[in-house]
Parts: sequence; C-alpha cells; structure tokens
Amino acid sequence: MSVDHYENFPVASILLPRHLKTAVIDIYRFARSADDIADEGDATASERLAQLKSYRQALHNLASPVQDAAPESDSRLSAIFTPLGKTISRHQLPLTPFFDLLTAFEQDIVQTRYLDYAALTHYCRLSANPIGRLMLYLYKSVDEKSLEQSDAICTALQLINFLQDVAIDWKKGRIYIPQSDLIKYGVTEEMIANATTNTTWRSLMQFQTDRCRDLLKSGQPLGNRLKGRIGLELRLIIQGGLRILEKLETVRFDVFNHRPTLHAADWSIMFWRACIQK
Repeated sequence: MSVDHYENFPVASILLPRHLKTAVIDIYRFARSADDIADEGDATASERLAQLKSYRQALHNLASPVQDAAPESDSRLSAIFTPLGKTISRHQLPLTPFFDLLTAFEQDIVQTRYLDYAALTHYCRLSANPIGRLMLYLYKSVDEKSLEQSDAICTALQLINFLQDVAIDWKKGRIYIPQSDLIKYGVTEEMIANATTNTTWRSLMQFQTDRCRDLLKSGQPLGNRLKGRIGLELRLIIQGGLRILEKLETVRFDVFNHRPTLHAADWSIMFWRACIQK
C-alpha cells in the first residue's frame, strides 16, 4: 500500500459507517477515473483535456435545474455521474471540491515542474484537500478548524506520495519537489535521472520529510476530535503517513531502489499508535 490520497479512500474499510459506503464509492469512482484520464494510457494531451472537459460539463449539468447527470449517449459518463449526482444531492455536498479535482488533473497534463513550496501546496489544495473536505461533509463535521486540519493532513499525504514516487514521476517527465529546494540543496535533475543518493540528496529529502511530518502532526487533533470509527479511520491514515516517513529515513531516502510501502506487519504498529494517539 502506498500513501496516496486516492488509495487512502476508506472505500472497503470495515471502519467506514455502512450508510456512507455508497457515497464514498461514488466519490472515489469520480476521482479515480478522472485521475486515470490524466495519467494512464496513450492519449495525447489534447485528448486527455477533452475528456476532462466532458467531466467538467457533466458536473455543470448536476448543478442545473434539470439535473441531467450526463449525456445519455455516453454510458461511461452516465455510470459515473448518475450515482454521483444522487450522492451529492443526498448528502448536500458542494460541487467546488469536484471542480478543484478536475483542475488539478488538467494541471497534471500541462505542468511538470513547480517553482516553490507555495506553488506545490497550491496544487495540493486542488488535488488532495478536496478529498478530505468531502469526507468532512459526509461526516457532518464541517467547521473552520476541522477544514484547516484536514487540509494539512491531505496536503501532507500528497507530498509524502511525491517523495515515494520520485522515480516513477521522473519516468513520466515530472518532478514534484520544488525547484527552489532543489537549487537550495544543490540537487540537479541529472542526479535524479541517475538515481544519485548522496549526502546532498539525503539532506534535501530529510528536509521534505520533516516538513511532511510537521504537517501531519498539525492535523492530528482532527483524528482525536472525530468520534468513533471515523476518528479511528483518520488516525490510521495519519499513522500510515508517519510510518512511510519512517521508512523513507530507514532506507536513507533511496527511493529509486527501495520505494517505501506499507505491509501487514506495519498495520499492527499503526493500529496501536492510532489507539494511543494524542
């Protein structure tokens, strides 16, 4: 298991309340399928953008009085947006997070570098934070503090995924470490291409890791404040992120040959830590 903001959806978790499972699956189906349009297959950039444009139009249709979830002629869109429209209506979900996700996926197609941390976290605000916000709406726990802490957790998880996937993203022509940080620590793109894991690289990655850990910890109170299985679910997700950071440090940030993932033995550690998290 990787720390990825979609794979952290509690789609099949026994901790997820039964009355929310359909809603979470509908949201996941939308996010996963749109992300795949941006990332998978052999389509050209213009073809990918056109497909995402059809998603954007389908979302606009959900907001229209007629409530046409998708064109009847497009069965694929209908399969995604008909159940999603019912979930949005049933749970009174805002449409903004869905539009933000589409903007992030469109950005993935056209942008491969980020100048600084502010630019990267702005991307996370579009690509990751909407997921946490939608979950808070489902949990009926929407307040300013909860939204702020959820954003911190989701941004951290997205950044951690970037650290795990440096080698994978490089093959796609992307770098999700801020360019200003690369310059500051003296890491070049050639070093990434050559899988160089020297002291310079480790210093850069330690800085990124510490920043992610601080973000996760700033969001931890939300996991304690949410009650019952929902709170435990979130605490497990937080502990999963922290565990990956530990593994990054254990392999001395050699993500090129040792991509950190979670295994069965890690879950007992995470569960224990989630239970005692303060």
